[in-house]
Amino acid sequence: MEHTWRWYGPHDPIRLDEICQTGATGIVTALHEIANDEVWPVAAIQERKALIEAAGLTWSVVESVPVPEAIKQGLPERDGLIATYCQTLRNLAACGIDTVCYNFMPVLDWTRTDLSWPLPDGGRALRFDQVAFAAFDLYLLARPGADAEYADAEKKEARVYLEALDPTGRDTLISTLIAGLPGAEEHYTLEQFRRVLAAYADIDAARLREHLAYFLEAVIPVAEEVGIRMAIHPDDPPRPMLGLPRVVSTPDDAQWLLDAVPSPANGLTLCTGSYGVRPDIDLAAMARRFGPHVYFAHLRATRREAPDPRSFHEAAHLDGDVDMVAVIAALVAEERRREREGGPRLPLRPDHGHHILDDQHRNTAPGYPLYGRLKGLAELRGVEHAVRQLT
Repeated sequence: MEHTWRWYGPHDPIRLDEICQTGATGIVTALHEIANDEVWPVAAIQERKALIEAAGLTWSVVESVPVPEAIKQGLPERDGLIATYCQTLRNLAACGIDTVCYNFMPVLDWTRTDLSWPLPDGGRALRFDQVAFAAFDLYLLARPGADAEYADAEKKEARVYLEALDPTGRDTLISTLIAGLPGAEEHYTLEQFRRVLAAYADIDAARLREHLAYFLEAVIPVAEEVGIRMAIHPDDPPRPMLGLPRVVSTPDDAQWLLDAVPSPANGLTLCTGSYGVRPDIDLAAMARRFGPHVYFAHLRATRREAPDPRSFHEAAHLDGDVDMVAVIAALVAEERRREREGGPRLPLRPDHGHHILDDQHRNTAPGYPLYGRLKGLAELRGVEHAVRQLT
């Protein structure tokens, strides 16, 4: 498999020459500086690609070409925005880039309540605490309808949690949830966030799925024509949140997406951390079932917490609730099939590492440290090597 590394562009504190020393050969990146409603110009794509190649690396995957909210909401302007999106795909293909990861999560990208949770070994991890999230939803955001979605015991626990926070702690919780995480293209104040949520008041899962199908029906034929593989990322966490529907959370959702517009251009990103939060998903079985449609893999492990398994933290890559050995074995089997049939290699990247060692003194993006991901990639590469040797 192709080992890749997410890089946030020239302003990323982790340099390309450092990435060369991690064992990664491919870069996963995007033109984050371009607004969601604008075409990525060929010249800008070529400039970024040349920078990556000058370091001896390859631009392997685009993550992401963001889908504007108006498309997710099905607004009248979506046709123009979809046309813009398609032109970006054409421009990427013209520059020799053939894999695009994207998501269809309304409003928020991946969501956490703590970006620097202390671990017993001194490292720091990303964490989602259901109690903290409820405190935000019920009492800081004060979302209409939220009260009916929580049991009395949950409300009491959330109130106790909130009352223990000082003003700085409350501000930190708010900014962590809505100010934008790495890769997010939108950043909100609390009042702006309330207005954006209100725009989805009449959009349930069925309607959001209709809007996703509309997007796919327009985009996938263009992607197929120019040789781009589209790889949708699952919801993170994979469940409805803040009254927002989520429609890429389960194997059934993945099957619906593939069936909606059957095409070699319509595929999946297998994110073991996102899907792995759900105890009802067998990730190795999912990798075997959807192997031919998996065009990108995010490999990370999460650990569900007691007493409420909706809370979780990012575990070490070979720890947590993910059977990473079984997942990699399934992906290696798929890679071998592609090798026999002359198909494309499967790019994978280590996702969401712990901040360890000098990571704690670098101003890197939460979840995207140097040493924590280097450790994760080394572990994943070791498992892949062992699987190849033994099977």
